[in-house]
Amino acid sequence: MTMESQRNAAPLTHIAEPPGVAPGTGYTQVVTASGRLVAVSGQVAFDEERRLVGVGDPKAQARQVFENLRRCLAAAGADFSHVVKLTYFVTDMADMPAVREARDEALGDLPLPASSAVQVAALFLPEVLMEIEAFAVVPE
Repeated sequence: MTMESQRNAAPLTHIAEPPGVAPGTGYTQVVTASGRLVAVSGQVAFDEERRLVGVGDPKAQARQVFENLRRCLAAAGADFSHVVKLTYFVTDMADMPAVREARDEALGDLPLPASSAVQVAALFLPEVLMEIEAFAVVPE
């Protein structure tokens, strides 16, 4: 995280193990924050020209999705340090290790946000393997 994003980061509180709830692996159970909400629609692995990146390659698609999320967050004055929740829609749960790897590359050493992962029968194009949405909170 850059010094600028640290200075502008919303005060997030990560509660990994709420009393009476089993700890999660690879996510935080609860994240609280106050500030301006940023909701990023589900992103897929399209490049700027609406060409699908990484046909048949979950790792390449996940990296492009996180790049698209980064760009969307930046357009709202946010970055991954502001993300409180990620929701993953994947056509095959076997692709989640590639998604987590891309997430870890994008977030670096930031605390993990709250997350949900859902396997879906299909997305809007058969070649699209995943769609990921984000919720962030930035300081007022």
